[in-house]
Amino acid sequence: MKNNLLKKITSVSLAGVVLAGALVGCGSSDAADTSSEETTESTEATEDLEPITVAASATPHAEILEAAKPLLAEQGYDLQVTVFDDYVQPNEVVESGDFDANYFQHVPYLDSFNEEHGTHLVDAGDIHYEPFGIYPGTKSSLDDVEDGDVVAIPNDTTNEARALLLLQDNGLLTLKDGVGLEATVNDITENPYNLEFQELEAAQVARVVGEVAYVVLNGNYALEAGYSVAKDSIAYEASDSVAAETYVNIIAVYEGHENDEKIQALVSVLKSDEIKKFIEDTYDGAVVFYEK
Repeated sequence: MKNNLLKKITSVSLAGVVLAGALVGCGSSDAADTSSEETTESTEATEDLEPITVAASATPHAEILEAAKPLLAEQGYDLQVTVFDDYVQPNEVVESGDFDANYFQHVPYLDSFNEEHGTHLVDAGDIHYEPFGIYPGTKSSLDDVEDGDVVAIPNDTTNEARALLLLQDNGLLTLKDGVGLEATVNDITENPYNLEFQELEAAQVARVVGEVAYVVLNGNYALEAGYSVAKDSIAYEASDSVAAETYVNIIAVYEGHENDEKIQALVSVLKSDEIKKFIEDTYDGAVVFYEK
């Protein structure tokens, strides 16, 4: 989650489908007129809805929001989703008031961002968490670990700690007592395998799987790399772990707007049984619906 990530914005519209066909004979004009009328009616229907603008990461956040669109439309809202491929601009556009909310981050990152940038963003609703996992690099089992093996981990403060805690839980190292979710490689007190750590921007970790023994990945980057937590990871965070609860992904809004009617509607839909089922059916354990 570094400021030097590429700041490219891509508008997402997964709902639109263009139908192309050759219309022949005397019926083609009528068909074109009918299509035009349906398009006009659809546009008018959308214009009647109150917009909710949300900045999101592509996977899984924007996908989950797309699943929520029809549910919100039934309540009179037009959910408009814009995908960002960095972790800075989504907060900036909510702070500026250009967007109503964002959906890409957990509270530790939000708190850190507010402190560093003087922003005023708050948690409006806890939606899901993405279990951190240890994935194979050149080795497919932790039983194969050897002296001097290299492990790739995220280099940002919040996610590095999470990766190290998972490695500790699996017996590969020991951290200082009480360091918890602020751990860095400097807090390692026991390293029986003399592991070396390649600290990379979170988005880059999956790209070195052929160069290191193991990689420790955020849930969303594991998804983007085509990994299944259930099928591909060597080990992953338990659902009742402190990390899993701490790093639940949230809807963030500008302070004072968390109780706005449309924000409450957005959170309510994202916490619904329909979205829970979508998450369970779609992500094979890489994304877990937050029950609380």
